[in-house]
Amino acid sequence: MTRKEAMLGGQTIVLETGRIAKQANGSVIVRAGDTVVVVTAVASKQPREDMDFLPLMVDYQEMFYAAGKIPGSYFRREIGRPSEKEVLTSRCIDRPIRPLFPANYHHDTQIIATVLSIDPEIDPDVLAITGASAALSISDIPFNGPIAGVRVGKVNGQLVINPTKTQLVESELNIIVAGSRDAVVMVEGGAAVLPEEDILEAIFFAHREMQPLIALQEELARELGKPKFDLAPEKELPEPLQTALNEYESAMRQVITTPDKQQRGKLKDAIEQEFLARFATELTGYEKVFKTALKEMEKNMMRSMIVNEKRRIDARKFDEIRPISCSIGELPRTHGSAVFTRGETQVLAVATLGSADDEQRIDAIGGEFFKHFMLHYNFPPFCVGEVRPLRGPARRDIGHGALAERGIAAVIPPPEDFVYTIRVVSEVMESNGSSSMATVCGATLALMDAGVPIRDMVAGVAMGLIKEGDEVVILSDILGDEDHLGDMDFKVVGTHEGVTSIQMDIKISGLTPEIMKKAMLQAREGRQFILGKMKEVISTPKAELSQYAPKVFSIQINPEKIKDLIGPGGKNIKAVVAASGAKVDVDNAGKVKVFASSGDSAQKAIQMIKQLTAEPEVGVIYDGVVKKIMDFGAFVEIMPGTDGLLHISQIDTKRVNSVQDYLKEGDSVRVKVIEIDKQGKIKLSRKVLLEENQ
Repeated sequence: MTRKEAMLGGQTIVLETGRIAKQANGSVIVRAGDTVVVVTAVASKQPREDMDFLPLMVDYQEMFYAAGKIPGSYFRREIGRPSEKEVLTSRCIDRPIRPLFPANYHHDTQIIATVLSIDPEIDPDVLAITGASAALSISDIPFNGPIAGVRVGKVNGQLVINPTKTQLVESELNIIVAGSRDAVVMVEGGAAVLPEEDILEAIFFAHREMQPLIALQEELARELGKPKFDLAPEKELPEPLQTALNEYESAMRQVITTPDKQQRGKLKDAIEQEFLARFATELTGYEKVFKTALKEMEKNMMRSMIVNEKRRIDARKFDEIRPISCSIGELPRTHGSAVFTRGETQVLAVATLGSADDEQRIDAIGGEFFKHFMLHYNFPPFCVGEVRPLRGPARRDIGHGALAERGIAAVIPPPEDFVYTIRVVSEVMESNGSSSMATVCGATLALMDAGVPIRDMVAGVAMGLIKEGDEVVILSDILGDEDHLGDMDFKVVGTHEGVTSIQMDIKISGLTPEIMKKAMLQAREGRQFILGKMKEVISTPKAELSQYAPKVFSIQINPEKIKDLIGPGGKNIKAVVAASGAKVDVDNAGKVKVFASSGDSAQKAIQMIKQLTAEPEVGVIYDGVVKKIMDFGAFVEIMPGTDGLLHISQIDTKRVNSVQDYLKEGDSVRVKVIEIDKQGKIKLSRKVLLEENQ
C-alpha cells in the first residue's frame, strides 16, 4: 500500500492506493478526518467504434452504513434512484474531468465513488472529485490531469478552505471549485448576495489552496502510474472528400448566420443529406468521420466569424441580451404563475403554497432534514423539437433545478416569517440557450405573483467565451450553439446587489483572472438589464395571496395540552382534519397552525382544537361523563383527558348516603367547577346547579 498526505485548511487529506479494489484500472481511497471515500476508474478494453463522443459514466453513492445507519426505505438498502445530493455530486465529478480525456478516446469508462465512512463535519463530495482524478492519474486510462476539488466558504469575513459543516452554517459562501495546476476548470455553488469581486477572490483563493492536492497526485502518478494504453489515431476524411466538403463553406456560412434555431438546423441537415447522397459510395466506412468533419467546419467558421468579424449568429452585440417578454397571472387556479421569454428560450413557472406537512423530508447519511422551499425544473422533449419517452428528471434537469433553487433560496423568507411551504415548478416550453437562467427569472416572477414576500428580485444570465490565440471574446446570453461550440459556460445568478448562485464549466486552460473578472462584470450588466425588464411587469410581491392559496390561522395552546390535541396514535388530530378538511400543524411550543381552503373550514378546525385543548375554569358549567365511582364521590371527565372530583356532598341538595343511588359509570352529568387548587385538582358541584334552578 502507498500512502500520501497533505495539509489543507487545517485538515489532513490522505490518498491511499494498492490495497483496495486492485482489479480496477485505478483505485484510490481518500480520507479526511473520519470521512473515507473509495474511488475507482475502469475502462473497457476495446473502444466503441460507433461512438463520436466520450461514453463516460460517473456514479457517486453514499452508503448509510458510513454513518452507522440503516436505510429508511422499505427494502432497507440503498437501491432505486440516487438522491439529489448523489446526482449533484456525480455531476461535480463528471464536469471537470470530461474535457481532460483525449479527443480520440472512445472507451466505455466508469468512475464510481463510494462513501464508506462519514465524519459529521466533513462532506465527502470534494474528496470524491480529487479521488476520481487520482484514480485516473495512476491508471492506464489516458487522462490529461490531474485536477483537485475543494470547497471555499467565508466565515466572519475570512475565506476558509474546506469549511466544516458547522462553519458552513455561518458562512456567506459555499462554492465548490475544481482546478488543474494552471487553471480553474469548474465552479459550482451559492452565496448570500455577495459582490462579484468577493466571488472572484474566493475562486482564485481556492485554486491556490488546492495545489498541494495536485502535487500529491503528480507524485503518486510518477511512482505508481501505469503506462497509458495506446489509442488508435482518429480516422480522417480522405483528401478528395475533404476538398469536396470545403466547397460547402458558403452553404455553411448561411447556416451560421441564420438566427432561427429550427431553420438553422434544417439548413445544416440539407448540407449533410446532399453530401451523403452525392458521395454515397466514397463515404462507405467514413460516415462518422464525415459528420465529425462537418461539425468541425461549423465550429471553426462560427468561432472565426465571432473573433475576426465581430459578428454573432443572430447579429447581436457581444454584450447584448436577446429580446425579453414577461407576463404574470397566466393560470387562473394556481397560486402564482409567470411566463418568461428571452429570444427562443421560454419558461412557464408555477408557484404553489402548502402547509408544513408539505415540506420535503430528506433522509441522508448526514441526518434527516426538511426543505420548506423547492424548485423543480422540467425539460420536456418538445421544447427542442424532439421525440423521446418521459422518464422523470434527468441528471441535467436536477442540476439545472438546483442551480436555480440555490439562487432564489437566498431571498426566500424564513419559515418563522412566512409559514407556507413553497414549491416552484419550471416547465421549459422552448430552449435555445440557458433555460436554467430563464427558470430563475420565471420563478422569481411566479413567486411575486403568488404574494411570497421575497427580499429582492433575482435574475440570471449565461455567459460564453471564444478564445483563439490571444483574441478573447466574451458573449452575454449565449445561444445553444455558442455554448456547444464555445470555450466556457458561465452562469451567474443574483440580485441588483450581488451574486446568489454560480456555475461555471471551462473547456480550455489558461483562463486568466482578468478574463474571468471581465466575464463577471459583463454578466452583472446583463443581469441588471434583465431585472429592469422584469420590473416593468411587477416590481414588488403582491400584497394579497391568491384566493386559492390555503388560508393560515395560528392559535396558541398550553404545551401540556399538545398530547390532548394529538390524541392516542394521532386519533384526535386526524379527527379534526377529517371533519374540517383543514391541515393542522403544531410545534413543541404549542403554536398551532391551521391551513384551510376556506375560512369556514379553518374556523371549524379551530373550534375543535379549542375544545380538545381547553382548560377548565372556575365558575364554568360542563356536561361531563362519569368515569369512576368511589365511596366519597365520582370522578367526572369534563373535557377530553381532564377529570374533576364530584364529592358526595356536592351531588344533591339533600344528604346522599350512596353515590351509586344517583350516578353510574358512563352517565352524563352537568356540573360546575367550584375550585381548582394549586396542584391543579378540580372540584365539581352538581348541587350548586340544582340550588340555582330552585
